[in-house]
Amino acid sequence: MDKIEQNLLEQVAGLHEIPAGAYNIRANGKMAGRNTTANIDIVTKEDKPGIDIFVKPGTKNESLHIPVILSASGHQEMVYNDFHIGEGCDVTIIAGCGIHNCGVDTSKHDGVHTFYVGKGSKVRYVERHYGEGDGNGENIMNPMTVVYCEENACMEMETTQIKGIDSTNRVTKGELKDGAVLKVHENIMTHGTQYARTEFEVDLNGQNCSADVVSRSVAKDSSKQEFFSKINGNAACAGHSECDAIIMDSSCVTASPQLTANHVDASLIHEAAIGKIAGEQLIKLMTLGMTEEEAEQQIISGFLK
Repeated sequence: MDKIEQNLLEQVAGLHEIPAGAYNIRANGKMAGRNTTANIDIVTKEDKPGIDIFVKPGTKNESLHIPVILSASGHQEMVYNDFHIGEGCDVTIIAGCGIHNCGVDTSKHDGVHTFYVGKGSKVRYVERHYGEGDGNGENIMNPMTVVYCEENACMEMETTQIKGIDSTNRVTKGELKDGAVLKVHENIMTHGTQYARTEFEVDLNGQNCSADVVSRSVAKDSSKQEFFSKINGNAACAGHSECDAIIMDSSCVTASPQLTANHVDASLIHEAAIGKIAGEQLIKLMTLGMTEEEAEQQIISGFLK
C-alpha cells in the first residue's frame, strides 16, 4: 500500500501495520489482504459484493478488523457483510471506511452490515468514517447496520464521523429477544455544507431486554444534521434515546425522537437537547490562557468523547 492508503487505514482502524488475528482489508473494490484464525472464518460472497464472517461458539478475547479504503477518485460501491456470531462469544470488531478523493468525481461507499448475535454473546463493534482530499469531488457514505440479538446477547456499538464526509445517511436497526442488550454511542461533526442524517429503529421484543441509544453531534458553518430515533417497546423492557447537539455559525440541527409502548411494562425515555457553546465555558478556559478558538476546540473535543 502507498502512503495515502496507509494513512486511511490508520484513521479508520488505528492500524500502523498488519493486525494480529483475523482481518479483511478492502481497497478500491478489491480485497487487499485477509487472514483467518481457528475461530474466525471469512468467506467472500458469491452472489454480491461482500463477505460472510463466522465466529465459532465460545470464542473469546479475539478481534476482527474489516476496514474499507477508497483512494481512486470516482470509485463507487455497495457492499454487504454478514456476521454470524456463535453462542457464548466475546469479540471485538473494528470496521470503518476512509476516502481520499483528489478528483472531481464523487467517491461513494454504501455498506450493509448485518449481525446475528448468538445466545449469551457479547460483541463490541467500532466503526469510524473519515474523508479527505483536495479535489472538488464529493465523499459520500451511507452505512446501514442491522442487529439481531438472541437471548441474553449484548451488542455495543461505537460509531464516529468527524471529518471529510460531504453527505451521509446512517441507519441502524435492531431486534432484541429476552434479556438482550443493545448500546449505541454515536459521534458526528459536520462543517461547510455537509449533510448528515441518522436514523435508529429498535424493536424491544423480549422480556427484560434493553436499548440505550446516545448521539452526540457538532454542526458548524452551514452544515445540516437530522436525527431520527424510534424505540418500540413490545414487552416488559427498557429503552432510552438521547440526542445532544452543539449548533454553531449558520448550521441547522433537527432531532425527532419517537417512543411507542405496546406493553404495559415497557419503560421508555427520550432526551433531546440542542444549543450553542455556553459563553461562561469559553471565558473560563480563556482565563487559563487559551485563545477563543483553542477553548472552543477543547470544549468540542470533550463533548464528542
